[in-house]
Amino acid sequence: MIEIQLGEVGAHRVRLAVSPLEEVLNAVRLLTRPGRSPAHTRWAIANRSVLAYVDAPELVTLVDGDWYFPDFLSPPPSDAGTTVEDQLEAVARTPVGQVSLEVGMSAAGRDEGELAGLLADPAKTRDLLAEQLRRCWDVLVKPLWPRIKDLLDTDVHYRTRQFGSGGIAKVLTGLHPGVVVEAGRVLVPTANTARLGLDDRGLLLVPSTFAGGIGVMMTPPWQPSVVYPARGVATLWEDVPAPEGDPLAGVVGRTKARLLRELAEPASTTTLAQRIGVAPSTISGHVKALAAAGLLSARRSGRSVYYSRSALGDELVASAS
Repeated sequence: MIEIQLGEVGAHRVRLAVSPLEEVLNAVRLLTRPGRSPAHTRWAIANRSVLAYVDAPELVTLVDGDWYFPDFLSPPPSDAGTTVEDQLEAVARTPVGQVSLEVGMSAAGRDEGELAGLLADPAKTRDLLAEQLRRCWDVLVKPLWPRIKDLLDTDVHYRTRQFGSGGIAKVLTGLHPGVVVEAGRVLVPTANTARLGLDDRGLLLVPSTFAGGIGVMMTPPWQPSVVYPARGVATLWEDVPAPEGDPLAGVVGRTKARLLRELAEPASTTTLAQRIGVAPSTISGHVKALAAAGLLSARRSGRSVYYSRSALGDELVASAS
């Protein structure tokens, strides 16, 4: 159990952000042990051999531990616009002393020689791991990134709305069933035991599609962060076609019917196109038509527009069902 002391300042400085490299690390961990996240078991089993293809044995060894793996491998995103390139540059700039410290922490409890080669030359180790992170990103995560990013952004928007309706306690206890907020502290169920006091940087919350559980980044000088499983990960691999004979399809057409049924939760046109196998340009035309008819609502976040059913759309789908 990790105890996070919120304090007067930290309690008012909680933010959410997406971390591309956190997805890489959790994807690699999942491939080494497919049972970590049941929602991704089929993907993990189908892609397990990819780890040999990308040739990243040192990275795999580091992140496959049961207790701790280096925080410098996924530098906390500074803002909502942080890209994988930004993070890879931050990895490459990690001070040698920090690399040595964190790799040494990862070696605790392991066989003496398992990480000896990585500890011998921390600068070389840092550069090697940065290159392996890039290869794993290119092969494992980049092809899926539009869909993953959409799911993560949707989670961030959901938690942001929670802040308005229930405050920090509602957000934090909603991250994981085992999280407890009481008397100005947050209790996080982890394999490690520690106490962390927040400073004026506050607390960063990072959703992850591939996370098998909840984790805390607390090694100085990194931003104190909580990584948690994002909402809706079970839908990441699903296609949701409209069934034959759908009465809604008889009114608005099959594609629009599929979109209306899909949009109980917000999604972008890119994600919708991937889910139902239709070109993004086609999806865009359909959702704009549905929105013009008052059946969808839209909101913009950065460069993306997220659509979801309006109250009228909900009523139409419920009636057709």
